[in-house]
Amino acid sequence: MALGAALLLALAGCGQQGSEREQAKTAPAGQLSDSSDGEDWPAYGRTYGEQHFSPLDAIDVDNVKRLGLAWTLDLGPGNSVTAPIAVGGTVYFANAYSHVHAVDVETGKLLWDHDPKAAEAAGRRLRQGWGSRGLAWWNGKIYTGTQDGRLMALDAKTGKELWSVQTLQEGDYRFISGAPRIFGGKVIIGHGGADASDVRGYVTAYDAETGKQLWRFYTVPGNPADGFENDAMKMAAETWFGEWWKYGGGGTVWNAITYDEALDQIYIGTGNGAPWNHNIRSEGKGDNLFLSSIVALDAKTGAYKWHYQTNPGESWDYNASMDMALADVKVDGKPRQVLVTAPKNGFLYTIDRTSGKLVSAKPYVRVTWATGVDLKTGRPIEAANLRDASKPFEMAPGTFGAHSWLPMAYSPRTNLAYIPAIELSTTFDQRGIETKGWKRAKENILDVGTAASFPLDAEGASALVAIDPVTQEQRWRIPTPGYMNGGVMATGGNLVFQGQIDGSFNAYAADDGKKIWSFDAKSPVIAPPITYRVKGKQYITVLTGMGTAGAYLGPLLERFGINPATQARRVLTFVLDGNAKLPPTERGPVEILDDPEYKPDVASETRGVVLYGQRCGVCHGFRAVGVGAAPDLRASGMPRSAEAFTSVLRDGLLVSGGMPQFDELTEQQRDDIRQYIRMEAHKALKRK
Repeated sequence: MALGAALLLALAGCGQQGSEREQAKTAPAGQLSDSSDGEDWPAYGRTYGEQHFSPLDAIDVDNVKRLGLAWTLDLGPGNSVTAPIAVGGTVYFANAYSHVHAVDVETGKLLWDHDPKAAEAAGRRLRQGWGSRGLAWWNGKIYTGTQDGRLMALDAKTGKELWSVQTLQEGDYRFISGAPRIFGGKVIIGHGGADASDVRGYVTAYDAETGKQLWRFYTVPGNPADGFENDAMKMAAETWFGEWWKYGGGGTVWNAITYDEALDQIYIGTGNGAPWNHNIRSEGKGDNLFLSSIVALDAKTGAYKWHYQTNPGESWDYNASMDMALADVKVDGKPRQVLVTAPKNGFLYTIDRTSGKLVSAKPYVRVTWATGVDLKTGRPIEAANLRDASKPFEMAPGTFGAHSWLPMAYSPRTNLAYIPAIELSTTFDQRGIETKGWKRAKENILDVGTAASFPLDAEGASALVAIDPVTQEQRWRIPTPGYMNGGVMATGGNLVFQGQIDGSFNAYAADDGKKIWSFDAKSPVIAPPITYRVKGKQYITVLTGMGTAGAYLGPLLERFGINPATQARRVLTFVLDGNAKLPPTERGPVEILDDPEYKPDVASETRGVVLYGQRCGVCHGFRAVGVGAAPDLRASGMPRSAEAFTSVLRDGLLVSGGMPQFDELTEQQRDDIRQYIRMEAHKALKRK
């Protein structure tokens, strides 16, 4: 009743009459409720509870083999791993930099598209992000965040911009890539950027109808001399040491936000510290709240209620920003309202939503950094030599995480969580790093205050893992290709859908993991799929192609013959007995250009590898092996020409296409980067 009253107040004055007005006011909450019928998929995780589960069962284990293409839609270049949404017979999605599209589900016809020109507006914020991961719907509006920090509301019928607000502060590398969340007439959004600059994380709630800011919650404390915004920040400051505020602190809420309709609470999953190194930002002391934490807030006011920290004193990019699903379960025979999350550190956590107390936690992959989690205190039992700065430490999972941002699913039918798990390690080495007086290198977007070596040539592994979140029992585990796998969806038809980097889109039996159906999309299927119903027919939609990728995915794409420049970026929609065909698909390895004029220059290449790693590796891949977010530079003729290279880096010729401008680089620095790229191309040709 309280939620209904809040909705009536939030939507009052819309000019409708009688029961028609009441229906319009309550409809959004009904569609987003965890008990909704599955007709639509209006939010990132379908409903408030972020379960990525649909009760629809017209497609089930018995007939899923009849699933076929209804239609396809080719997309332009840029990120295409966004989660679509679907409402009232229209599917909405964003590609590239929050370029929003609306498509009629029955025909596959494009109804409208809206390009906010975010790449051009982003400036230096373009250097650490790849576009939108998802959208939100509420009361006839589509909401999206942009790379340059805008939160926008679009008319769902026409794509017309209704309002836009700037959510970020000036002078840093913050950006928005996550999906907005909607609740009670409010829209909430966070931001990314802790790795690139000295930021202080926060989330902000706005009025969904007008864009007016309602409340903001900071995730780490600021300078004590300025006073604290609330008691939560005063409490958090007691867990920080030194002059942490000069480094910002981090704790960005770049992905995970969940609304609890039953308790009227918002849960935010916070990111890692800025800089990463605990010894730099906090003198190696203190838990550093609220980094790497799940924080519960009052949904009406944004006031702190409780927190649970997965990694006190976090120092390894073990953020807790992976999706958080709500579930009602029985623990020791008694009903409990819980939150289930599998953050990057390799443990699956089940947490009581009313108190923030830990219910259970166990690893779902190989873990070296801790031997377990103390159920009484909730704190991890760290490995004895984890923080020993005198020698390297092999971290498993690595900074790529045991679970990336691509969502898991939770099925209330099976009471299982389905996790796209990753097994890949990273070696951290603190030797030679001066922690006192440290300053972030100017314009170095990857200067995080620590040294980490990424296993670019490691085989790695991944799996789709089904786990009971109460008992932590693994019911089944299916190996998946490479060390990167796609987002997950579960359905009432006893099915789990997931795509793979090898181009397969698969359906598994939710109870036993048996693969029942597979479709060759001829392009990586990493985006999370959705399902919905139109005129009695159940549809499934997923996007293909790479986008928001880690800098060290390049060798994996090479293994599967994926060319970042020619991969098929498409929307695929399936229906029972669908008979559409995929358009012709160009697929094959990167064709590295011969460069007969290349001559080795060890000094230049040595300088170039550092500059490339600082500025180019995030998008173009370490060792210049393309990762999908941007072209493979070994296949480009541009590095051969100093003039062409200058027009792109200094003059910003390709900003509109998502290539950042690096106007601070000197001519010598540009030449060193060019030399390094040409060297990597030469080495790759010799290996062939």
